[in-house]
Formats: sequence, structure tokens, C-alpha cells
Amino acid sequence: MKILIVGDPHGKLPKKIHKNIDLILITGDIGKADLARKNAFENIKREKKGLPELEENSKDSKRAWEEIYNSTMKILKYFSKFAPVYFILGNVGTSTDAEIKKEEKKLSVKLPYLRSGIKKIKEIHLVRNGIRKINGLKIGFLEYFHDICWVKEFDVKDKKKIERARKKTEKARRILKWFGKNKIDILVCHQPPYGILDKVTWKKAPKHYQGKHAGSKVVLDYIKRKQPRYVFCGHIHEGKGKKKLGKTNIINAGCCGDYFVVDVAKKLLKE
Repeated sequence: MKILIVGDPHGKLPKKIHKNIDLILITGDIGKADLARKNAFENIKREKKGLPELEENSKDSKRAWEEIYNSTMKILKYFSKFAPVYFILGNVGTSTDAEIKKEEKKLSVKLPYLRSGIKKIKEIHLVRNGIRKINGLKIGFLEYFHDICWVKEFDVKDKKKIERARKKTEKARRILKWFGKNKIDILVCHQPPYGILDKVTWKKAPKHYQGKHAGSKVVLDYIKRKQPRYVFCGHIHEGKGKKKLGKTNIINAGCCGDYFVVDVAKKLLKE
């Protein structure tokens, strides 16, 4: 079976696509989020300086939501033409319909409901912390979470963020334990394992991020102990590439039109 592993699209399509694909897996961050990212990075800088976050502007917030929604729909509709698509959400476009409804009330604007839109596309499957058996393969899908090691690595001071990260990390650990009991063949996750294809070198990233590892120690520990055949990830775009840890083949599929093709019966074919 030939699998197309698509790195975080961020609203960009590949220039061409490999033919005769049986399955498509996407590592998260489907839509374009330039407006939301610009605001997020600005707030990171402000937090570092001890300043409060920027106040939300209804008009700008709506534009940011629409940018993510429209580009996500475009990407998913495109890939659905080639093969069944299974994917996770990364740190872009993760809000549930209930969360969007609250945001609408707060901003007094009408916003697009991403997950409702996704359900309308055929051959598209959003998987949240679940296992799917596809053509004899057990594939575990771990949604994006703030690993507590990331919070420590990037010197986050906000106590509420630290506590949220701790809870999310424990949840991810429990899910991976369940994956381990079910002996999955492939793990699809957003962030890479810590120390592997995860170093921040992107010039536009905040200065105090540069040169640090942004991967997950929970994911790394799982790979070391359970040795799945493959781990497909993204998140750190400059980490695109392949590494092997024990018997596990780890692929950071990159972003913005990047992809790899794997024949699970044989070996890595091409990118």
C-alpha cells in the first residue's frame, strides 16, 4: 500500500502529486493562518516583556477565522479526489463548534464552523486521538498538545498555561499508552519527538525560540519503548526529513506543499 504523507499544508497545495496512491495522511495545520500567526507571535513577544495580550478586534478576528476555514476546505477537497484522507488538526484551526459559538458571542460576529464544514466532504476523516485499521494496518492519530517539556524549553511564565500543558501532556501519555497496548503500526502526530527533526531555525520565529528543540518528550518516550514501524509528523517545518530510531522510521513531512510517499510493504519511495 502506497501512502502519501502530506506535511502541514498551511493552505498551500503541492505543485504535483504522486500517482497511484492508496491512502493520504496529513500531519495537521491544514489551513493558512498568516493573520492568526502574526497576532500569536506578537503576543509571545509581549509576554516575554511582561505586557498584556493584544485586545481582539472583531473585524480582524473574523478575517483570521475565514482565512483558516476557506483554505482548509480548499486543501481537503483537493486531496479527497485522489484517495481516502485521514488527518489530525495541528495547532491551527483546532476550535470545536462550541468554542466557535462562544467566540461569536464575544466578538458579536458570524464565524465559519470548521468541523461542520469538514463533515460535508466525502473521503475525508478527521481523527482525534483514535486508532483506525486501514488495509490491515493499525494507525494511531494523536492530536496536537502542548507538551510540558515545550513550556519549560521556551521559558513560558504563565502559570495557567503551564497547568494546561501539564494536563494535556498527561492526557497524551494515556492515549499513547493505549496505542501501545493495541500495538499500532503507524503513529501520526503533529509535533516530532524531542531532539529529532525538531530544532527551530526559522528566521521569523521569536529570537528566544532559535536553536531550541520544539518536539515532544512524551512522543519520544513512546517511540523508544514501543517501536512502531513509522511515525509521521510535521509542526517544525525546517525539520523536514527522515531519521531512524531503533526500528522506527520517523518522517517529518515538512510543510506548504511538501510530501513523502511510503510503500509500507517495501520502503520509502520518494519525496
